[in-house]
Amino acid sequence: MFFAVISSAPFWKALLADRRWADASTWTFAAPVFIAITLLHFAVLAAVCNRWTAKPILAVLLLVNACAMPFMQDYGVYLDPTMVRNIVRTDVGEAGEYLSVTGLMRVALYGGVPAAVLLTLRFSRRPLARAAVVRCVLIAGAVLGSLLALALVMKDFAPLMRAHKQMRYLITPGNYLYSMTRVLTGTIRGEAPARTHLVGTDRHTASAAIADKPVLFVMIVGETARGDNFSLNGYARDTNPRLSNLDIVNFPDVTSCGTATEVSLPCMFSPFGRDRYDEDTTRNHDGLLNVLAHAGYRVLWRDNNSGCKGTCEGDGIALQTASQLSSVECPSGRCLDEVLLRNLNVVASTGAENVFLVLHQLGNHGPAYYQRYPPTFRRFTPTCDTVELRKCTQEQLVNTYDNAILYTDHLLGEVIAFLSERADQYRTAMLYVGDHGESLGEGGVYLHGLPYAIAPHVQTHVPMLMWMSESFREDFKVNSQCIRAQATRAASHDNVFHSIVGLLAIETSEYRADSDLFESCVRHALRAAGRT
Repeated sequence: MFFAVISSAPFWKALLADRRWADASTWTFAAPVFIAITLLHFAVLAAVCNRWTAKPILAVLLLVNACAMPFMQDYGVYLDPTMVRNIVRTDVGEAGEYLSVTGLMRVALYGGVPAAVLLTLRFSRRPLARAAVVRCVLIAGAVLGSLLALALVMKDFAPLMRAHKQMRYLITPGNYLYSMTRVLTGTIRGEAPARTHLVGTDRHTASAAIADKPVLFVMIVGETARGDNFSLNGYARDTNPRLSNLDIVNFPDVTSCGTATEVSLPCMFSPFGRDRYDEDTTRNHDGLLNVLAHAGYRVLWRDNNSGCKGTCEGDGIALQTASQLSSVECPSGRCLDEVLLRNLNVVASTGAENVFLVLHQLGNHGPAYYQRYPPTFRRFTPTCDTVELRKCTQEQLVNTYDNAILYTDHLLGEVIAFLSERADQYRTAMLYVGDHGESLGEGGVYLHGLPYAIAPHVQTHVPMLMWMSESFREDFKVNSQCIRAQATRAASHDNVFHSIVGLLAIETSEYRADSDLFESCVRHALRAAGRT
């Protein structure tokens, strides 16, 4: 009863959103659904609980429910398999940002108090044979009762659940128990399997034949950056003062592959695209960085986030974390993104090989937006200086978020300045692309990670922009006007792999010209000779 009423409150809010409690039809619909959910939870729990296991199992579930409820109620999170996988793979620093006094009090109230009451109960004892019979009868009766209850409202309930499948992930604890089972059994894997599809024998680069200077290409993966909040994309507030004065190509209409880093990052670096994306296949398959490494590039991944999600695994790819880059402990345990720029001169010191450098930002990762930028970038005020976002006004929340966008604008400007200084040594270029967007309270939804089918535009519209040095454009025969024209068209993460491979003149059987944003704008030697 507690699970069905209290823990599943977000489910009832969604299920009855278009109904009035004053109508009798609301009650005749809600009552059978309530009975079915209660009996189904009972049947599952009765199958695993006995006099020895009931108290610890139920106590753990009560505490986990109490931890899950704030995410579902405050941030609009759905505990589907993808979200549970995100939680499993998060790091201590990221998880710690969600802790608050109010949150701990709610865990104590909704988890600790019921668990304490549970521990005071005494169970009656029956002989094992009789207990087994009673258990089987109760479970069978619960399943039958739930089916009969649903049969009464199936005409209304079935179409609703088919149209809004994500709603089932609001029924607690059934949602996270099901999702965790999916994760642990490998349907959605918690760890990347060994790569079995290697495409290393069919690629090479024509860079050396084009010019005597090697390539230095920097790709910056933005975190939780809303394309809507970039002034380059028409946002009323000037959040890109530095980039707007630089010779960049902006892509205003770019869509992400997912609404969370766990999906968007592997998908972005894979050749498959969203329609063909499958985690098992992608993690078994060479991605962009593997292709570059086999083509002779020195590939380096610098991370100020929670890892590369399997995209930087493989021979020839080096990983540097923020803790390795910073000589001092970062405030609040999370480094500002400028840590990614430490000792960049060492990366470009030799000038004797092609280099592909990935900078993975912490960016605008919530809920601690106020910790994503130094005080000098606190330009839009008042700000939301807490992780309890519902305590802030919409104005405070947006101000804080936009300050973090300003800091990203500064970071990208610094990278371009660095690459400009080395244009005589390298053919330099930079690509910035966000992994997913963010909800800032619109419609009562915060953060990100909603199922893609119901995710709002702000969670899937991401920024993307590119800068190229003059020598890069000349040596790779890039038509700048053509690229600017192409940039106005709709694009997505599906284009990243193929556009970079095509731009850098790397041959691979994975390349698809129809997904290459630059295909009609580049006329280097390989293009002239035809491609595999």
